[in-house]
Order: sequence, then C-alpha cells, then structure tokens
Amino acid sequence: MARTALRILSRLGVVAVTGALLAGGFTAPGQAADPTPTVVGGTRAAQGEFPWMVRLSMGCGGAMYTEQIVLTAAHCVNGTGANTSITATYGVVDLQSTSAVKVNSKYVLQAPGYNGTGKDWALIQLASPITGASLLKLNTDPANDAGTFDIMGWGAASEGGAQQRYLLKAQVPFINDTTCKAAGGSYSGLVAAEEICAGLTQGGVDTCQGDSGGPMTKVVNGVPVQIGIVSWGEGCARAGKPGVYTQVSYFAAAIKTAADSLGGTVPPGGCGKSFTNATDVAIVDNATVTSSVAATGCTGNAAGASTVAVDIKHTYRGDLVIRLLAPDGTSYLLEDITNSDSADNVIKTYTVNLSSEVANGTWKLSVQDVASQDVGKIDSWTITV
Repeated sequence: MARTALRILSRLGVVAVTGALLAGGFTAPGQAADPTPTVVGGTRAAQGEFPWMVRLSMGCGGAMYTEQIVLTAAHCVNGTGANTSITATYGVVDLQSTSAVKVNSKYVLQAPGYNGTGKDWALIQLASPITGASLLKLNTDPANDAGTFDIMGWGAASEGGAQQRYLLKAQVPFINDTTCKAAGGSYSGLVAAEEICAGLTQGGVDTCQGDSGGPMTKVVNGVPVQIGIVSWGEGCARAGKPGVYTQVSYFAAAIKTAADSLGGTVPPGGCGKSFTNATDVAIVDNATVTSSVAATGCTGNAAGASTVAVDIKHTYRGDLVIRLLAPDGTSYLLEDITNSDSADNVIKTYTVNLSSEVANGTWKLSVQDVASQDVGKIDSWTITV
C-alpha cells in the first residue's frame, strides 16, 4: 500500500496533531468556541512563542523563511507554477483572532524531483511581503539532528478528528533511522538521508493531519532553528509508529537556492541597531578569547551589510585571527593577519553579510593569538545588525 494511504492523507488538512499538540476545536463561523484542551497533556502555545508559524488555507502549516516566502511540505501543494489560491495566516495562535495577518499566494515552487517519496518540501511565494515578519532559520548542521524537538500545529486532536482553532505545542525525542525503519510497514522505506523520525515509543504525542508542512524545531545556542518539516506517519501518535519529517539540514542549500530564484533572499535591511561591549578582555599568548554582546529588540534577520567595528590593542597584530560568532555558532572570519603584519593594534570596521542569521541573540567577537611574546586586549567592539 502506498505511504500516502497509510499516512491518512499524509498529515494534510483533514486530521491533525495528536498527543500533546492541539486543543480547542476549530469552530465554524457562528459556532461557539470551546477553548478547553481536548488532548491529554496538550499545552496551548503563548502568543508570540512561535512567531514565524503560518497556517495555510489548504489545511497545512508552514514557517516564514523570508518576509515573502513560506516553507512547507511538497505534498501540501500541486506542483510548481503561478498560484493565487492559497491564503497564509500569520501572527496569531488563535485562527479566529482579528489580529491575524492574511496574505494570498503568488507562486508555488515544489521541490524538484518530488514524487511522493522524500524531497518533501516546497516554497510558497506570497503576493506581498509581511514586513517585519519573524523568520525561522534553517538548520544546516546535521550534528543538531538529535535530542528533543518542539512540534506545533493547528491540526486535528486525533485520527479523523477536526482541525483546531488554537495553536498547541509538544516535544518529541529523536528516533534513529534504524529504529524508525524497524517500525515496519511504510517505515521500512524511510529515505534515511532525507527524512528524520521523532516520537515517543509508547505513542501519545505526535503530529497528525493538518500539521503537514509545519516546522519541527530546536533551540541551538539560544536560537530556534528548523530541524524538520512535518511529512508523514502511519496514523497519529500510535505506539511504535513515529512521526517522519523532512530533514532540513540535507535540503538547506537547495531551499536557499530555490528561494533565491524567486527573489526571496532574506531582506537586506536588517534591524539597524548597534550593540557594544566596552569591557576589556585580555588577549594572552597561544589562546582564543571572546567578548559577547546580546542583541535584543530586533525582528527577523540581520542585515546583508552588517558591520563589526573592533578596537583591539596588541603589540603585534600579525599574531591574530579575528572572527565573529553568530548566535547559532556560525563562524565568520573577519581577518587572518597571522605572519603578515608587525604593526600594533587592529582598529577597523568590517562589513559582513549576516542576512541568513537571526538578529536577536548573543554575538561573540573571537580573537585568537597564535604566537608567543606579544599580548594585548579587546578594548571594545560594536556590531550593527
């Protein structure tokens, strides 16, 4: 039997998140809302807790990748091409809230080569950008594809159940490929390089129909990153039948290339705020030291032309390697002066493309001294994102 049948509509819009995910039935206009959680262990998400979350009108979830592009699942859309029929709802946990931002689609790009097995991702280009939207960063490091993940959605509370009004959340642990395949049935055909499994052995917590395309996330170095895209599973929250997610780290480069082709790169404007650390940090021989600043109050990603101004006092700057460390740990080499310059001090401003980085978070200036004798200090530094 095809996996689409075993998935019960591939977790697309007819049923939805079970276990600890969704509460409060989605009511039609004119019906009385029931805000009482209907799922054992269900926890309603707070407004703003998952600010990049999107509900799509065909009955799927998604996440804001840029201010004009939503990342969702390939099985949620019907191929690539112009499409104005999808409405994206953003900015609320209550789908009936009058504060919801609603934007129609303009174009859909389904993953090249998608045929129902693996490659389950797609981009929806909106008719106009949602200015200032919170964006969810893609995970690019497979080392992060383990541990405990956050899942969330507006899907049904049980197999065959109704869609939900309120966004709920839960956590599920990673399940390795060998264990996942051993679940049998559809799981024996798991595309290990492209899919990642998560769930409780005993069941009870899972994504389900109506949650397709939504993100599975994890906080890495203080920043949420998207680990997976809700894809499929046999039933919902069944014991021994985990949820299967598109493994974002495998497709991150392809997703970025596709978004760029739509003119969907992260907007270059950034936050425009500056953050400074003026506390001295001693630079000692043959060691690496760091100085941190906490960027707050920003929305979305940093600028494509962010600047890092450094004031480093050192008696032989040819000993130094200078890097910027993003909140997610990504390293940007600002300068490697080693063995090329015997002058004193580094007082300089660097321009760095940080458009793929979330602006808020802890940024670090890293200074490595690779030799002996000469020492110094980080006097101060400022990052403008």
